[in-house]
Amino acid sequence: MSEQRPLGQPSLPNMPWEEKPAGHDKVLWRYSANPIIGRNPIPGGARAFNSAVVPYGDAYVGVFRIDHHNDMPQLHFGRSANGIDWEIRNEAIHFVDEDGAPMPRSAYYYDPRVVRIGEIHYVTWCNEFIGTMSPTIGVAMTEDFETFVQLENAYLPFNRNGVLFPRKINGEYVMLNRPSDNGHTPFGDMYLSRSPDMTFWGKHRLVMKAGHGGWWEGTKIGAGPVPIETSEGWLVIYHAVIGNCNGFVYSMGSSLLDLENPERLLARGNQYLLSPEKDYETTGFVPNVAFPCATLCDADTGRLAIYYGAADTYTALAFGNVHEIVAWTKANSSV
Repeated sequence: MSEQRPLGQPSLPNMPWEEKPAGHDKVLWRYSANPIIGRNPIPGGARAFNSAVVPYGDAYVGVFRIDHHNDMPQLHFGRSANGIDWEIRNEAIHFVDEDGAPMPRSAYYYDPRVVRIGEIHYVTWCNEFIGTMSPTIGVAMTEDFETFVQLENAYLPFNRNGVLFPRKINGEYVMLNRPSDNGHTPFGDMYLSRSPDMTFWGKHRLVMKAGHGGWWEGTKIGAGPVPIETSEGWLVIYHAVIGNCNGFVYSMGSSLLDLENPERLLARGNQYLLSPEKDYETTGFVPNVAFPCATLCDADTGRLAIYYGAADTYTALAFGNVHEIVAWTKANSSV
């Protein structure tokens, strides 16, 4: 397994972890104490889900999607010593522009991702496009998780699920994204875009289309957590959606992209890794959702903790091992 050692990952001996249950035959398993964040996590917020977590110092920080009591989502900062028990600020993050002036507030902010590139942490999220109530991808940077500098929106509307790669590739920033519509988007494929400066985005390329592996991902797909670099390629955990007679069902899938040309798909699992089964995934504000948004990965062991939104209501954890997921993806690929 040494050849599949995750690259560019820190050592995280204190990361959240629970051993695979005896007799469990899947590559992912759920935390036995799920959900880790329940309803009304802060006085001003009703639900915390689809959120981003990263290691910071000897602990963890997160940018959390919290739907307020008017059901409008905002981004909130949180800290945790162990990645499970969280202290989340009641006040939403206030962004400043590149000159340090307060940014006008958007109508909504949701489904954030956080990635470290060099010494900077970047936040991406689904952001309102300049007073239009239309979704695009917001981008911000922070050096200390106290000041968040908002950059230009990455795309014209309509776009969702902007996820940056954790390093430049051939001198360019690279972002996975999903063009959409202005509603609940009953379609969607995964694209890749490049930028020389985190301002101007272009060279848009199709990476993966919905429907490849069967009905479980037949309606739409979208990038999940930040891609994980391995010697086998970029491991991408993505969300995959089926539209059935009762609505959408969101599951998790996996694929591998070429390290230096990530628009090139190397492998793609033809079955889901995890699909809503537990009560906290099947019942909630939006039923039947398991939506991955962040991972923690230990460089020494390949242990992987996946943070996911459950039923658009809770924050939950699943565990796996990068080596096993890479091998499973290749073994079950029809690419």
